[in-house]
Amino acid sequence: MPMPVLAAEPAPLPFDPARTALVIIDMQRDFLEPGGFGETLGNDVSLLQAAVEPCKNALAAAREAGMLIVHTREGHRPDMADAPPAKVERGEPTTRIGCAGPMGRILIRGEAGHDIIAELYPIEGEPVLDKPGKGAFYQTDLELMLKNRGIDTLLVCGVTTEVCVHTTIREGNDRGYRCVALSDCCASYFPEFHRVGLDMIKAQGGIFGWVSDSTAFIAALGAASAGSAAAAA
Repeated sequence: MPMPVLAAEPAPLPFDPARTALVIIDMQRDFLEPGGFGETLGNDVSLLQAAVEPCKNALAAAREAGMLIVHTREGHRPDMADAPPAKVERGEPTTRIGCAGPMGRILIRGEAGHDIIAELYPIEGEPVLDKPGKGAFYQTDLELMLKNRGIDTLLVCGVTTEVCVHTTIREGNDRGYRCVALSDCCASYFPEFHRVGLDMIKAQGGIFGWVSDSTAFIAALGAASAGSAAAAA
């Protein structure tokens, strides 16, 4: 199949699907649904819903292309031994990490709120990484997974744009990966933070990476597939 070319800023990016991973960051009930950690911090969780359908479309295309797909979940051990006090001691004492909420203990592994939303639920063979921090590389085996598959490019989706998505892209960039934020597949409780976060990634000739979207990603895969079919005819 011809090499797909992703329409992106600051420049188009050729990519090999076999060496590209779709990384879906923290699309969890605790962040996207009422009663979870996001809401306890005073946020309007409905703002994150904008990313769900584009992310679902990108996920379907990546599955069809046979790409590596990695899902992440932010959360902590039930004993909270991996939860730094500086992180826990935010907000009202009764609505902090580890407290009882409508979907179980807030941001605790194994609780209902910690799980991924139904629309984007992993299928068999898709790794799910539980991470105790913001970045997907911190205290996880993500880099080992990527190296084992010969991955050089990361298409990053999820929430929130300026926190866990941004941190993961910065970490990936420092490790030599070509990182692309799929803009419509990301969202924030603060629309201005979303916009500025994306601008920061692509600034100065792509200081942290590239910015594209789900439509461009799906189109790139489709164009490459059509080119392959035409060449075989």
